[in-house]
Amino acid sequence: MKIAVAMSGGVDSSAAAAILQEQGHDLVGFTMQLWNQRRGISMDENGEPLPSRCCSLDDVYDARRVAEELGFPFYVLNLEKEFERDVVQPFINSYLDGETPIPCVACNSRLKFASLDKLAISLGCEKVATGHYARVEFDEATHRYRLLRGRDPNKDQSYFLWELTREQLSRALFPLGEMSKPDAREAARRNDLAVAEKKESQEICFVPDGDYAGFIDRYLAAEQQTDRLPGAGEIVNARGKVLGAHTGIHRYTVGQRRGIGISDARPLYVLNVDAAHNQVVVGYDDELASEEFTAAGVNWIAFDNPPEPVRAEVRVRYRHTAAPATITPLPNNRAHVKFDEPQRAITPGQATVFYRGEEVVGGGWIVKNGKP
Repeated sequence: MKIAVAMSGGVDSSAAAAILQEQGHDLVGFTMQLWNQRRGISMDENGEPLPSRCCSLDDVYDARRVAEELGFPFYVLNLEKEFERDVVQPFINSYLDGETPIPCVACNSRLKFASLDKLAISLGCEKVATGHYARVEFDEATHRYRLLRGRDPNKDQSYFLWELTREQLSRALFPLGEMSKPDAREAARRNDLAVAEKKESQEICFVPDGDYAGFIDRYLAAEQQTDRLPGAGEIVNARGKVLGAHTGIHRYTVGQRRGIGISDARPLYVLNVDAAHNQVVVGYDDELASEEFTAAGVNWIAFDNPPEPVRAEVRVRYRHTAAPATITPLPNNRAHVKFDEPQRAITPGQATVFYRGEEVVGGGWIVKNGKP
């Protein structure tokens, strides 16, 4: 087959390309230039770009080098404007709304995969391959493509792909879906790829130092929008008693323990970030438990919008262990999720993904109660 390969410059996408070439496929490599690391927003106090191991210029260079080593054509797509519009700005807006966003989901489905899928079709490519640890299978009985967990539970990345459409899944190819990370590195070594020992990226690509609040401060300053910053406000308990002060709600997230700045006989955690009142609500660990929430933007993969409640195992963040729940569909692509047992720190802005065993049934975005 002729296959378009998304190449990040890391081990996984490089190994995926090498494996496909070993299988005899005709490859075309694409890297997406998403964020200008030299913008003042991504500079340290000395004016140097913050170190990044994802989507940087060095990664573009590494991806090109792998394509040259394997001997297939390679192109760079400049999607900086689209990335800022569709990923970075919603990320900032979400934090200012008192949420904790996960931009990698939107980046994968709405930007990277959507852009490459359209380009692949125009070039006559039958499939679009990425280095995700996930699997796609065609179900003859239902005539639908199924999205499945990666075989290695420690590397499974199906959580990040729940927004893919049926059409995108029909062309998706995940060569690492049956493999572990050591298997992928071995494939890179077997093909003498220069990136075989490259370290993994752990942070959001446009916030390589992990300081999300600092990034938001710098971004709004650069855009001359500092009036959007929430400013100082109250830290209160669940009963509304004022316990202290904060310097900006975008510095807090549900479940946070460190950095609250208030002493108590028992550890305090952030229970809620109330943007409407510019308050951070704190309490004890047992107050973080909740058994229900609402999801918006729900995408059903395993079937069309169900008319009846659905039983599934539900995750509320990437490292959360899926727990049994009942999902009741609501109008406007929403759903009400009720767990059998309370779960800890269900956080607005995060993705929720519905599983039945190995299969991704669907997913959505956790929203605040009453948010339209």
